[in-house]
Amino acid sequence: MRDSIIGISSRAYDGRQVDSSLRFVAHLDRELINDCTYFVVEIGEQIVACGGWSHRKRLYAGSGAGSGDAEMLEPATDPARIRAMFVLPEFARRGIGRMILEACEEEARSAGFRELELMAMLSGHAMYLACGYHDIERVPATLEDGTPYPLIRMRKKMS
Repeated sequence: MRDSIIGISSRAYDGRQVDSSLRFVAHLDRELINDCTYFVVEIGEQIVACGGWSHRKRLYAGSGAGSGDAEMLEPATDPARIRAMFVLPEFARRGIGRMILEACEEEARSAGFRELELMAMLSGHAMYLACGYHDIERVPATLEDGTPYPLIRMRKKMS
């Protein structure tokens, strides 16, 4: 996560935003691990990408945490959440992130969800657009130390 933020997010965010996101964003999303909805891709013995999906209300970890976020979503009416997607810079643009995203989508579909939602960092926006997600709103998020960290809320209907 840290290497991804340093190498990829730095293309869309300034130095202060990157430094702040290393403190407040680059944390393992244990809820996804505990729910068994977290994926990693390994090449050799190195983890090169990670990401997951959730059937809980929390849209994103870190600054996105709030009361009631651990509540379960209703698959027939609520969108599943895509969270914690990161790829090492040297493995970017090889389809690895898309592979994780597709695995998340398939599991969410199997769990009865018809729609997906995520909060995209600016650095991942183009990939999500290419994968069929559309913008819902631009979010002027702020990290815990007051650093502005704009995000884009996105959604996708599954067929």
